Order: sequence, then C-alpha cells, then structure tokens
Amino acid sequence: MSLTDEAISRIRELVRSGRFPAGARLPPEHELAAELGMSRSPVREAVKALAVAGVLDVRRGDGTYVTSLAPSLLLAGLGSAVELMQGNTLLELMEVRRLLEPTATAVAAARISEADLAVVYEHLEAMRAAADDVELLNFHDAAFHHAVIAATGNEALTTLLDGISSRTLRARVWRGMTDNDAAPLTLAQHTAIYEALAEGDTATAHAAALIHVGTSERWLREHLAESDTAAEEATTFHAPQ
Repeated sequence: MSLTDEAISRIRELVRSGRFPAGARLPPEHELAAELGMSRSPVREAVKALAVAGVLDVRRGDGTYVTSLAPSLLLAGLGSAVELMQGNTLLELMEVRRLLEPTATAVAAARISEADLAVVYEHLEAMRAAADDVELLNFHDAAFHHAVIAATGNEALTTLLDGISSRTLRARVWRGMTDNDAAPLTLAQHTAIYEALAEGDTATAHAAALIHVGTSERWLREHLAESDTAAEEATTFHAPQ
C-alpha cells in the first residue's frame, strides 16, 4: 500500500469513527499530518482524492470539511465509471439493473405521493410528445425513471440506479428502438409502469418494470452480438490473402 493510500484509509477511518463527523472541519494540513504520523505530501494527495470521492470539501481560503456524506455525493462517481464500460460488462450492469429496478418500482408503488406521481406522468407525456426526437426521449426517459425510484424515499437506491442507468446507454437503446420502429412498444411499457404506480399495485409495478428492463437488456444483447459479428466479418474481409 502506498503512503497516499494509507493516508486515505486512515482519514476515512477518522470520518467513519466520528472523529471528524459530517460537516466537521479538518485540522490544517500540518496538524493532520502530525496526527497521522505522516509527512504532509501523502496527506495532501489523500485529501485531494477524498475530495474527488465526495468525502471532503476543500474550500479555498477557509479549510477542508467533511461533506454531508449523503449517498448522492458518495455514489456520484458511479455514473462516470459506467460510461466507460463496454461489451459484457454492460450486460452485467443491465443484469444488476434488472435485479434492482423492478423491486424499487414495486416499493415506489406502495409509497408514491400524488405529487410524485404527477412528476412521473409529466415525463411520460413529454416522452409521447417527443416522437422521434431521440435526445428528448432520452432526457425524459431518464427523468421518468429517476422520479419513480425517488418516490421510494431511498436516496442511496435512487443514486445507485441513476448511476447504473447511464444516459449514454439509454440514448443508444432509444436510438435502436426508434430505428427499428420499436419505440411505441417501449412507450407502452412506460405507460404500464405509470398505471401500476397510480393504482398502488406493487405486483403489477414489479412485473411492468421487469418487462421494460428486460426489453432494454435484450436489445443491448442483440446489438452487441451484431457488433461482434460485424467486427469479425470486417477482420475476415481485410485479412491478407
């Protein structure tokens, strides 16, 4: 373990133990280094890394503070990591979404308020109006699902599923659905989710979300298989004789 990694681990432990709780101001760098029994350089790098991770907030001219430690901050980097995933890793990610989102949707059906339901409906209607505008469809699709999961009242779950449901991947799926004239089917699935939420029907909400995520997963699996086939054919075609 590098000295920087050790400093990161020890600062995180101080936060976890309550020595520096959420909102607390850390000692100046030289004091923190002395407390850790380390030189200032690895401590400085550790603070930078923890700031990127959403654990610390470095305020120029004021000091370094522990953040609120809210899931929306600590899990915020997940979406960036998802954007870099490819191939089978994306399929694994869709499998995780298939395992989590239907259950979350069922919980939302039991807890959703009239105000939350109105937001879901607003994005559903916007998707219908967007027609073949993939970018707009993608925007309201992401907002629709965010509103559904947010209705669970579980911030960690909402942030996690927001991160897994990459906007880039959603755009690819919508583009494929639109090109293959399958967009109406996907819109119908969103409608089924909304109707289950409106009825407070947890079993139907779970089933509707499972069908919907399954459709996206199936499209992605077929799309990746076609891409692999095309790449193999291109390699074969250009192979030296």
